Amino acid sequence: MAAWALKAPAWARVTGSAAWLVRWLLAAAVLGLVACGSASQRSDKADLLTASDETEARKRARIRLELAVNYFSEGKTTIALDEIKQSIAVDPGLYEAHNLRGLIYLRLNEFSLADDSFRQALILNPKAATVQHNYGLLLCQQGRMAAAAEMFSAALANPTYTERAKTWMIQGLCQAKAGQAQAAETSLLNAYQLDPANPVVAYNLGLGMYQRGEYPQAQRYLSRLNNSDLANAESLWLGAKTAKAMGDTQALRALGQTLVQRFPSSKESLWLERQSFHE
Repeated sequence: MAAWALKAPAWARVTGSAAWLVRWLLAAAVLGLVACGSASQRSDKADLLTASDETEARKRARIRLELAVNYFSEGKTTIALDEIKQSIAVDPGLYEAHNLRGLIYLRLNEFSLADDSFRQALILNPKAATVQHNYGLLLCQQGRMAAAAEMFSAALANPTYTERAKTWMIQGLCQAKAGQAQAAETSLLNAYQLDPANPVVAYNLGLGMYQRGEYPQAQRYLSRLNNSDLANAESLWLGAKTAKAMGDTQALRALGQTLVQRFPSSKESLWLERQSFHE
């Protein structure tokens, strides 16, 4: 399993584990994209649009959009981009298509093009929380924290938005990047309440508390993670360091054994062997 942990300094580099997280977020962002699209579109009389209401052009555009979503989810980014271009050419009025194009450009590190796509999506649907979340992620990566916060707040304020845990998480990581430690922890705690199984949230809560010397609190979040299949070398090592700081030799021994057994070639296993708990 690839690493998922994301520390604030790593975000700026967007390499290693941070890059994996961004890829995971981009994949997660397309879940339900097509399914929610038709339900979110309304006529002038505020009636829900159904299949019979759509023009042939809109139907063809949705088929291309669905293909693009599938290719994007499979990591076939260039093919996905070609499909989404065709979708927009057939019908430029689907905000979901512009949203996905923004995600594709974000994956390709074409930030200016991604920005344009998210802006167009919001012109078509100013209250689309999924777009606001994705645009906030882009703004955060660019260091435009105030603008990112506005996007996240708008998404979280939408009563129909079902991905609040994801947005609280990204907002928290962005706040950590900006040095807003207390605000970051509040956001991550909100994310944890909604999705306690999320490994990124649990790890970063534990990390922040460990760095402040709040070892029992850090252990609380790390223990659940490290006792699950989602544990990785980073989380086990942080758990071991926390146990060491607490003088909990039993937990330290158990975590160390798991680390060496599951990730024998990791740098964390080498640090454990050397007893380099400052790493």
